[in-house]
Amino acid sequence: MKISVIGTGYLGATHAACLAELGHEVIGLDTDPLKIASLAAGELPFFEPGLAELLNRHVASGRLRFTTSYEEVGAWADVHFLGVGTPQRQGEGSADTAFVEAAVTSLAETITRDALIVGKSTVPVGTAQRLRELLVRHEDPSVRIGLAWNPEFLREGFAVQDTLRPDRIIVGVDDAAHAETVKAVYAAADELGIPFIVTDFETAELVKMAANAFLATKISFINAFSEITEAVGGDIRTLAEGLGLDERIGPKFLRAGLGFGGGCLPKDIRALQARASELGHERSMRFLSEVEGINLRRRERAVFLATSMLGELRGKRIAALGAAFKPDSDDVRDSPALDVAVRLFDAGADVAVYDPKANANASQRFPRLGYADSLADAVMGADLILVLTEWDEFKSLSPDMLGALTPARKIVDARNVLVAHQWTAAGWDFAALGRKHAPVFDHVPVDA
Repeated sequence: MKISVIGTGYLGATHAACLAELGHEVIGLDTDPLKIASLAAGELPFFEPGLAELLNRHVASGRLRFTTSYEEVGAWADVHFLGVGTPQRQGEGSADTAFVEAAVTSLAETITRDALIVGKSTVPVGTAQRLRELLVRHEDPSVRIGLAWNPEFLREGFAVQDTLRPDRIIVGVDDAAHAETVKAVYAAADELGIPFIVTDFETAELVKMAANAFLATKISFINAFSEITEAVGGDIRTLAEGLGLDERIGPKFLRAGLGFGGGCLPKDIRALQARASELGHERSMRFLSEVEGINLRRRERAVFLATSMLGELRGKRIAALGAAFKPDSDDVRDSPALDVAVRLFDAGADVAVYDPKANANASQRFPRLGYADSLADAVMGADLILVLTEWDEFKSLSPDMLGALTPARKIVDARNVLVAHQWTAAGWDFAALGRKHAPVFDHVPVDA
């Protein structure tokens, strides 16, 4: 099939490369000529495991190309996927759909053949219906343009896998024929037996919001209990393992720590609350305010543990291990790790940040912080080390190796990835979120 992808940010670039991998002819469109030139040269402006290889392979084969011209894609493609951003409105919780509306308007004015527009952007419920009305106002009467909504469920670090082998495919339509077109796009997934659910616009829009709200709630749920276990001297990791072995609950998203961040969960739960309020159902989503409150308190607690260990932050050297909001990503949007580093800096500490992939993005956002080129450079002579992102490099830290670099031997495990007794036995002052003291019988829990 001939497919265009409108918007070549994280979602759009990933979707375009994966559609080419599925055998389609794909053209990616963006209004930023520098981004288009970079992608056309096979260069990704962000880090995502496995994606650069797909991009280069299909740019080289000619199956994937890029443009800034709506006229080009409007005359060429049969299906147009929308992957443009819906950022949070300045000073508000609601999502800004201006980029989506502009893209649909531009497509309606330039499409010259019967086509289907498929939204993938995360939008407030009711957006697709409004776009359907916008299309009617702008489209050429001689051309039929359909609309479908196909929300994305990508996890950063696993985006290629989640696109090529998703858990499920949801499509919202007002015409059954449009669902068949989307099913043809994902024919490979259908052959794998991946569930394909057809519904209305509103339900498709809400599924994405509901999924993110649930995941945010589950993360904050275990972090709320982390506050209790820390207060009474329990071990949140064992508590989480006990919960996760219940098949009704499951272990995923029960790893207590600094909480969630990134460009999706925080923005989406705020947008959901804002939309519920607009619909007159503010009380239905009121619990999400506490979900976010719990999440933010974990950052405060990490700073408190650092202060408790050092007594005074001013003038102390602190190694902040991690800047990305999660491992296998260079995304620092609303990153708990970077937020903690900034709070420590604002309190007067000399902070050295090290992240295997996100240093460049972090330094653009917070240039006042210090950045180290390696783990050894970050921890050399540090009065305190904080593990803030659970990269494999940090999960495998050795107390003896680090002890040779930082005689202070003080560490805060804000992601609960280290085995406490190994550090205390080596003479380290050790603290972790959700654990008041290092337990006598420490163990590595079932990986969540």
